[in-house]
Amino acid sequence: MIKRLSFLFLGLAMATACSAGGNGNGNGNGAPAADPAAAAAPASNLTEGTEYIATTTPGRYAPKDKVEVVEVFSYGCIHCAHYEEYVEKLQKELPKGVTFHAVPAAFNDAWLPYAQAFYAAKKLNVLPQTHAALFKAIHTDHYPLGTIDELADWYAKTAGVDKAKFLAIANSTEVRDQILADVKLFQGWGIDGTPTIVVNGKYRSNRIQNFDQLNDVAKFLVNRELKGAK
Repeated sequence: MIKRLSFLFLGLAMATACSAGGNGNGNGNGAPAADPAAAAAPASNLTEGTEYIATTTPGRYAPKDKVEVVEVFSYGCIHCAHYEEYVEKLQKELPKGVTFHAVPAAFNDAWLPYAQAFYAAKKLNVLPQTHAALFKAIHTDHYPLGTIDELADWYAKTAGVDKAKFLAIANSTEVRDQILADVKLFQGWGIDGTPTIVVNGKYRSNRIQNFDQLNDVAKFLVNRELKGAK
C-alpha cells in the first residue's frame, strides 16, 4: 500500500533536492551550496529572503510545542549524513523548552523505506542507538540498505529488534498516514531539499553556505520565536 501511494502522492510533492531524484548529490533549499567548510555570513547578518525564508503555508509538526525545530532529512541523503554531527550539537545548544524533531522526507520511492524504518525504529524505542549508526552504515560503510527488508535485517542485527515486528510497524497504516501527513507539511513549507531546518512551521533555511551557518539560522529563528512568544 505504501509503495503504491508513493507514486501517486509523494511524487507530486518534490522536484529537486539532496535528492528528490534519489542520487544524493542535489542542491535544494536545505543542502549546502558549497563545501561545508566554506566561509559564510556571520549570524548577525542573517536576512530573510537569503539565509531563511517564510514557509509557503505555515504549519507545526507538533502543534502543542511552544517553539519547535524540525530537521527535514533522509538517511539516503549524503548531506544529511555529513550534517548529523552538527545537528547533534545544535540540539544541545537549543534553549530550554525548545523541542527538536527529526522528520524523514520520503521524496521518492528510493527514500520511502528510510522513512518507514525511521518511524518503526521510533516506535520500538531504538532511535537513540541507531540514528547516527544508520547514516554511517549507508554512507561510510556502504552497506546495501535500500529496501525495507534489508533495513529490517540491519535493525535486527544492530538493535536486537524482532524483524517481523519491525516490518509490521514499518508497513502499518499508522506509519503510512504519518508519512503522508509529513508530505503535506513539506508541501506547505515549500521544501525541496535536505537537510532543511524549519522553525515553528513559519520559517525555513534557504541559501546555506555551510553546516555551521545552518545551525546559526536555527538558533537565530528560535530566539526570534521565543521573543515573540513572551
